[in-house]
Amino acid sequence: MPFARVEDVRLYYRLEGLDGLPVLVFAHSLGVDHGQWDPQVPDLLPHFQVLRYDIRGHGASDAPPGDYTMERLGRDALALADALAIPRFAFCGLSLGGMIGQWLGANAADRITRLALANTSPRLADPGPMEQRRQTVLREGMGAIAGAVMGRFFSPESPAGASPAVASTRRTLLATDPIGYAGCCAAVRDMDHTGLLSAIRAPVLVIAGDRDQSTPWPGNGEVIAAAIPGAKAVHLPTAHLSNLERPREFTAALLEFLGAS
Repeated sequence: MPFARVEDVRLYYRLEGLDGLPVLVFAHSLGVDHGQWDPQVPDLLPHFQVLRYDIRGHGASDAPPGDYTMERLGRDALALADALAIPRFAFCGLSLGGMIGQWLGANAADRITRLALANTSPRLADPGPMEQRRQTVLREGMGAIAGAVMGRFFSPESPAGASPAVASTRRTLLATDPIGYAGCCAAVRDMDHTGLLSAIRAPVLVIAGDRDQSTPWPGNGEVIAAAIPGAKAVHLPTAHLSNLERPREFTAALLEFLGAS
C-alpha cells in the first residue's frame, strides 16, 4: 500500500494516470475516505494524473490523538505533494476537503493552478454542534452519529438499501477511527477562513448543493464566491455529498472548469 510519511504520521494515497499529465488532487469530506471520488476518476484520467489521499484521521492514514488544525491538514497535503515531487496541482475538495483547499489557495498560491471548492464553508456560524459531535464520537463511537450524518450527506429519497454509494458511504463512516474523526472535528470547529478568501488568486469554482443542510449556499458557498475575485459557482440539486448524489453533473462541471471538457 502506498504511504507517505508527514512528520510522525503516515498518509495513505493513490496516484493514478499517465506520467506527464497535469495533477489533480482530491480531498474528501469529514467521515469518509479517498473512495468518495470513485465516480469521478474514470472520466478524469484521460486528462489528469489523479492523486487521492486519506486525510489524517481517516481511512488507512494514521489517526493521532488530539485536536487537529486546518493549517496542519493543509500542510499534510503540501507534504504529500512534496513527497511525490509534484510542484503544482489543481485541487478539488468537498466539505472538509474544501476547507483544506481554502487554506491552500491562500497560503500556497504558488502551488495551486485551479481550485474547486464543493459543499464547504469558510467558517461555522455556530461551532457548538461540531464540538458536540466531537465529544459524542469519543464517548460513544461512530455509530452514535451515523444516522444524523447520513441524513445530511444524502437527500431523503436516497435510502441506504437502494443506493450502493449510500451504503458504501455508511460503512466507511462507521469504520472511521473516532479519535481521528474527533481531531478533524476540532479543525472544523476552530476554522475561520473569512479573512483568507480575498488572498486566493487561483481560478475558483464553488459547487453548492441546493438541499445541503450542512453547508447551505447562504452564509457558506455564497460567502466564498463573493469574496474570491472571479470565482464561479454551480448549483446542483443535492444534499451534502454532491459528487456522489449527482456524479455526472458534478464531473461535468469540474471538467469544464478545469478546461478538459
